Amino acid sequence: DVVETQEHYKSRWRSIWIMYLTMFLSSVGFSIVIMSVWPYLQKIDPTADASFLGWIIASYSIGQMVASPLFGLWSNYRPRREPLVISTAISVAANCLYAYVHVPHSHNKYYMLTARALVGFGAGNVAVVRSYIAGATSLTERTSAMANTSACQAVGFILGPVFQTCFTLIGEEGVTWKFLCLQLNMYTAPVLFGALLGVINIILIFAIFREHRVDDMGRQYKSINSDGEGSDVLDQNTEGNIDHVAVVALNILFFVILFVFAVFETIATPLTMDMYSWTRKEAVFYNGIILSVIGIESVIVFMVVKTLSKKTGERAILHAGLLIVLVGFFILLPWGKKLPNIQWQEIKNNSIPRTAPSEMLVPFWSLPELQVPSNHTAEPVGCPVTQSWCLNTPMIYLAQYISSDVLIGLGYPVCNVMSYTLYSKILGPKPQGVYMGWLTASGSGARILGPVFVSQIYTHLGPRWAFSLICGVVVVSLLLLEIVYKRLIAFSVRYGRMQE
Repeated sequence: DVVETQEHYKSRWRSIWIMYLTMFLSSVGFSIVIMSVWPYLQKIDPTADASFLGWIIASYSIGQMVASPLFGLWSNYRPRREPLVISTAISVAANCLYAYVHVPHSHNKYYMLTARALVGFGAGNVAVVRSYIAGATSLTERTSAMANTSACQAVGFILGPVFQTCFTLIGEEGVTWKFLCLQLNMYTAPVLFGALLGVINIILIFAIFREHRVDDMGRQYKSINSDGEGSDVLDQNTEGNIDHVAVVALNILFFVILFVFAVFETIATPLTMDMYSWTRKEAVFYNGIILSVIGIESVIVFMVVKTLSKKTGERAILHAGLLIVLVGFFILLPWGKKLPNIQWQEIKNNSIPRTAPSEMLVPFWSLPELQVPSNHTAEPVGCPVTQSWCLNTPMIYLAQYISSDVLIGLGYPVCNVMSYTLYSKILGPKPQGVYMGWLTASGSGARILGPVFVSQIYTHLGPRWAFSLICGVVVVSLLLLEIVYKRLIAFSVRYGRMQE
């Protein structure tokens, strides 16, 4: 064992801070264009419909799901700088492609789909980021570092739409540089800004990032990823088998956590439009405020949980977080007698088209304009009769909805941080790239399946069935946690090298 010097300590934490920045930029790359994807898609390709918009939004998660295990495997056997730089360069190139999707004369929507999928593919580097942080921190540092990583990710998701809003000042026409065939407007400026941040990130990785590895007790030893060092540079602290039962269980739990949060995000706008007769603009505005507050709440929770985990342990906090999420969705179940306003009950003209449920259930940031006949200036509001459950399902009161938002905004970040922290501790000092890749992929899969699940169940069966099933899924995950509770211990504790 090599005692860590002060210079090594500073270099190690400078590298970890670069990983925080990489995580932040990865989430900004997702959220910076979310609010403008739909109008930009309509502008460049009028043939695109709302269902294709859903594919564009999902393509990011699909790309990340495919890339995460690949980059994780790469980082296990080569210097991590390589997958970090290559993945970031892919994101930079994909953002530049997004800025040029208006140039081709046809099939523009497919170029946009490709661009967003490649941005997601580049975001597969979060597996490398988390595996590096796991290997470069001791057990006592791990929870704090993972919480900081998740906080940077959350701040990126919050600030992305803020950057987008600032770029709307450029306008829809903006400036055209003919010699570059580039239109710099409110749609392309955000992605070009994201590309610039990516270039800065690559420079910082070359200039500051260094390979570091410490064992669970914080003692320095050589990394198998460092330049010129072979994969046989291990010590006795890596001996022993990983508990794969605990690993699989945490992958399942993480899938559930991301799944229920994706459902929550997706259902927000259609639920409030159906229950409270909000217009599309009102739903986007009010839910935007609510989600922003939840984002700030999450960052605060990330900071608090670092201190709390030292007193109670990660397993107990994960258990509490799942219980809070369960209560949050249980509150959303319709209990009263009052029915929601029916969208078409006061309109007798059967020729008026009704908005299809599939259009109502895309995420709130991408809702298309409602098609209202020219002889009706008011936007139809309320619960559409095309959803038969609207006629017999009690409404969810606004107080229920707000209370649920607060609880889910509290429980989700707790579960997120504790899942990553426990996972990294169970894996121990061995290279974690592939395992972190699978965990990231399970989360990406959850973000893909969550909206699909809720759009089908909510549309055809209503909120009572949708939220009851979610409660059932969370209860099953709590039972799974109880079953594997005693196995969710750190690698070094399992083999008696440290006390829990």
